[in-house]
Amino acid sequence: MLGVVRCRGEDGYCYSQDTVIKYLETVDGLLADDLGAGYFERWPNPPDPGTHLQILHGSSQVVLAFDEDSSKVVGFVTAISDGVLCAYVPLLEVLPAYRHRGIGSELLRRMLERLSCYYMVDLVCDPHRQSFYERFNMTSGIAMIIRRVERQHGSQGG
Repeated sequence: MLGVVRCRGEDGYCYSQDTVIKYLETVDGLLADDLGAGYFERWPNPPDPGTHLQILHGSSQVVLAFDEDSSKVVGFVTAISDGVLCAYVPLLEVLPAYRHRGIGSELLRRMLERLSCYYMVDLVCDPHRQSFYERFNMTSGIAMIIRRVERQHGSQGG
């Protein structure tokens, strides 16, 4: 069982007694094999690791949680932005075995810090996730969405 990961310093590392998580803000050199299995839990048509890597490369901003012991990415958050006024955070995921240890909070904290120059930072989440985001001074709003489950795996065909 992994311990709670607490961050110390600005060196990009977070430590606990039995694991070291390094936070990275680039996908340079990242391979699909570096992405641990288990992302997109409960998605009917989840992206495969290659498509997942394309999502990371296509994002305006990314923060990765990397477990140095397993040499795998164990969590990530992405943002898409116009580079001037707005940013949207579409994905925040932590592998099930690494949850409840502060990794998701640290990923979001780092991303919101990177997006602090924007007028608006939006995301859409399920109601049972709202309390998590409220801890970061985010407030509930109204969103309009389209979900095309048949394209959830990343295919552009239709």
